[in-house]
Amino acid sequence: MALQLAPEFGYVVFTLVATFVTYTYLGVNVGKARKKYDVKYPTMYSDKDKVFNCYQRAHQNMLEQLPLFLVFLMVAGVQFPIPSAIAGLIWNAGRIVYAHGYYTGDPAKRNQGAFAYFGLFALVGMSIYGAVRQLNWV
Repeated sequence: MALQLAPEFGYVVFTLVATFVTYTYLGVNVGKARKKYDVKYPTMYSDKDKVFNCYQRAHQNMLEQLPLFLVFLMVAGVQFPIPSAIAGLIWNAGRIVYAHGYYTGDPAKRNQGAFAYFGLFALVGMSIYGAVRQLNWV
């Protein structure tokens, strides 16, 4: 049995590239914050500066969510490439807005990026629906 991907799966690949760019952008911002707030490696969090910790947490939170996001993007993308790519871009945009809200030093402002969950939950839903279709349950 061969796996055949639609040409539109290329959009999913572009979304993977966008995810790499988002991840790198947040990582570079942590590096800049390390210099600005004088937090040396290997120290993960500052006991002196709350704003640095907000930069670090924004990046760390993306790392925490990234594995499942990637799995659902790929699984959903096999059967629903264009909607999956769009959902993935929504997730990426939400991660950036989340980070910039966090960067203010007021952790509550990170919730401005909570719309990222619409993208993630859409991918989960498409993955479940794709599994149901694959099993011929519908």
